[in-house]
Amino acid sequence: MQWLTKLTKNRQLLGQEGEKQALRYLHEQGLVHIESNFRRPFGEIDLIMQDHSTLVFVEVRSRAQSQFGGAAASVTRAKQRRLVLAAQAYLQRYPQPPPCRFDVIAIDAGVVEWLKNVMDG
Repeated sequence: MQWLTKLTKNRQLLGQEGEKQALRYLHEQGLVHIESNFRRPFGEIDLIMQDHSTLVFVEVRSRAQSQFGGAAASVTRAKQRRLVLAAQAYLQRYPQPPPCRFDVIAIDAGVVEWLKNVMDG
């Protein structure tokens, strides 16, 4: 059971480091950070950024190795549904929601790939 605790902690650390790396990368690309880890019971958005007038909901996926389809392939349909629900909850704070899109930052063995507008909201 101790190995499971260690594995969970390693995954959490990998995820936290991935989010930091993604945030730095997106800043370098000119996006503005709005919020991190927006949580609701039905889902979480890792990063909320602004790209000019567009609100960008970013899912960050990190993998130490690029096997099993890599980080991008780990964004399942179920995960996409949870992201959309969380984004809808976030957008309730706006009387007129701005244009928005869903992006994925996939980090495989330290290599960053930015996938823009990966699904319709």
